Amino acid sequence: MYNVSENYHAPAELRIGHIHLNVSDLERSIAFYRDVMGFDLLLNFGTAAFLSVGGYHHHIGLNTWSREGGGPSGRMQVGLNHFALNYPTRRDLALALKRLREKNYPVESASDHTSHIAIYLTDPDGNGIELACDRDRSSWEFLLDRTMSVEQMRELFKVIDLDELLQEAL
Repeated sequence: MYNVSENYHAPAELRIGHIHLNVSDLERSIAFYRDVMGFDLLLNFGTAAFLSVGGYHHHIGLNTWSREGGGPSGRMQVGLNHFALNYPTRRDLALALKRLREKNYPVESASDHTSHIAIYLTDPDGNGIELACDRDRSSWEFLLDRTMSVEQMRELFKVIDLDELLQEAL
């Protein structure tokens, strides 16, 4: 048993470094993350590949070790629901949306969650992806008020007009 203080909190600077996905078709997944999502292919070992942006060792690892030839896993099974790619600005998010439209890649939904705006899609294996842009904490700090009900929280969420967001990509 671990002996960890009950008062322990992970550091505020903690960031999720990368994801590693089991996929059924490595080349198809590489094409999606490289050609549609704009990641750079760093390494391809034939059964595993690693993609990144900005010189990071890898943001996305892909492998077929347990799924080669298998079907998509689906988002409603136990396991990963989605992962988020956080863009630094609304314009960057708009440019990602523009790229999806140029590639005729379907978007499932989009929402303004008050703390961030999000666009949802799935990769070729059914893994959920959230493309997001965070707002400054000062604009959503009131969400931390623990007296808000779930209904009050839901009322804050709004559908995003994707065509309006696309205007920021011009």
